[in-house]
Amino acid sequence: MLYREMGKTGDQVSILGYGCMRFPRADRRIDEKRTEAQIITAIEQGVNYFDTAYVYPGSEVTLGKILSKGYRDKVLIATKMPLFMIHSAKDMEATLDTQLKRLQTDHIDYYLMHSINSMAGWQRIKELGVEEFLLKAKEAGKINRIGFSYHGEKHQFKNIVDDYPWEFCQIQYNYMDEQNQAGKEGLSYAASKGLGISIMEPLRGGLLARKMPEEVQKVLEEHGKERTPAEWALRWVWNHPEVSLLLSGMNEESQIEENIRIADSCYPGSMTEEELETIQQAKEILTKKVQVKCTGCGYCLPCPAGVNIPVCFGYYNDKYIYNDSSARTFYMGMLSGADGGKPSYASLCLNCGKCEKHCPQHLPIRRHLKDVSKEMEKLYFKPAVGLLRGYYYLRGGLGKKSNK
Repeated sequence: MLYREMGKTGDQVSILGYGCMRFPRADRRIDEKRTEAQIITAIEQGVNYFDTAYVYPGSEVTLGKILSKGYRDKVLIATKMPLFMIHSAKDMEATLDTQLKRLQTDHIDYYLMHSINSMAGWQRIKELGVEEFLLKAKEAGKINRIGFSYHGEKHQFKNIVDDYPWEFCQIQYNYMDEQNQAGKEGLSYAASKGLGISIMEPLRGGLLARKMPEEVQKVLEEHGKERTPAEWALRWVWNHPEVSLLLSGMNEESQIEENIRIADSCYPGSMTEEELETIQQAKEILTKKVQVKCTGCGYCLPCPAGVNIPVCFGYYNDKYIYNDSSARTFYMGMLSGADGGKPSYASLCLNCGKCEKHCPQHLPIRRHLKDVSKEMEKLYFKPAVGLLRGYYYLRGGLGKKSNK
């Protein structure tokens, strides 16, 4: 495992950070036994930075249980204050105290203001007394480092960086988003101010780790390197000297093994011009195919109508990116509710707009859902869904109440 300095904090962090948003699940709950084995494996292989958040269901509690078994002093914990839930200084204090209790620790190493997306949003929290709260919490030893995560436009990012003595920040960055959100310009600016920088979505919600379209795969293979799409993407991020670490939501043992192997040899500026050109060619092909720039973060959920927005967009993109003829079949199977769950397909959208208020990418979700419905729900879709649900109902797979 390689380590880099976390900006002006001086802390040495593993270049591979562990994203704790998507722990493995069993029976719709976090599989604590499997999660513990994965986290301990990562720690033993040198990973020392774990990123969670107040709003990741069950994540802080699960991480706290695992680290309390003799691992807390070996790692740095990063977690986040959910700004949309904060309406007073008392809310800030109660939230932090809850997080300390969940994580079974007396301090948070890296504390982020979760998803500051504009100066207006930051100003609102300032007016509630967040600066005083953070100073008090730091003096009390409850917080060591203060930072923020960002999903807004690049022109406001610099203003936020300059408006508070931040020690680090967290931004979305990958070869498909080089110019989006804070982008390369923001990355360079934050680094010039001495901020440590953690990168989220280095694989763009898994898109850059999947089997690539034939044209892209050909470009990658022609270079002569035996690398997976994920390795190409991770190496591209680590190639930037401004990056302190990147976060990977590893919930498969194979992912942990591969990412740790890659992290053993990724030095800043180590990619050749030919390798960078290979990435650029792949990017140009993929850009033409992506229909919805969704990263699958899930901040748009829950939907009042029950639409599984990220999954809808995922299958829709798959159809175009990979020319996947089976995408409609999987879309129906996953979203029809025929497996006993509730229907969650795109046309259930009530056009309320709640999702768009929480989308870090500022996507026109309602318009995209209409596109998904038109493309993925042909005339036969709803009759077929009815037949599927009727079949499972007769087989005992659906209860009478859940058939609505």
